[in-house]
Amino acid sequence: MRKVSDVLRRKGNKVTTVLPSTSVIDALHIMENQNIGSVVVAENEKFLGIMTERDYSRKVILKGRSSTDTTVGEIMSADFPSVTERDTIEHCMELMSSKNLRYIPVMNGDKLNGIISINDVVTETILTQQETISHLHSYIHS
Repeated sequence: MRKVSDVLRRKGNKVTTVLPSTSVIDALHIMENQNIGSVVVAENEKFLGIMTERDYSRKVILKGRSSTDTTVGEIMSADFPSVTERDTIEHCMELMSSKNLRYIPVMNGDKLNGIISINDVVTETILTQQETISHLHSYIHS
């Protein structure tokens, strides 16, 4: 059974971090330049939350707020569950589906170890299925 640690080993645990005082427009530029859909919000190495494209669309655009005057700390998502490296991919899929999440932090106590996206979970599931098919194919032909 695949674990969160397998995903982090494959993709790495590097995350892009911004301060809560960062303007939304600056965070969006960072996200565009790095081709990512979220940034971690942290201060003094303490994880505070995640700002996503969904946060931007729902909490800035739809509310008529200014991307220049609004800070990441004002719109970030902070009240969501986390997982550990020992959790299974199936657990992540269930959690993300039931809570309608696209990103979930991987924590070790109070320390952020990485971010898992729904894309990561789907990719890992596909890799697992491909391995199973390959093993079955080898078994049938041996």
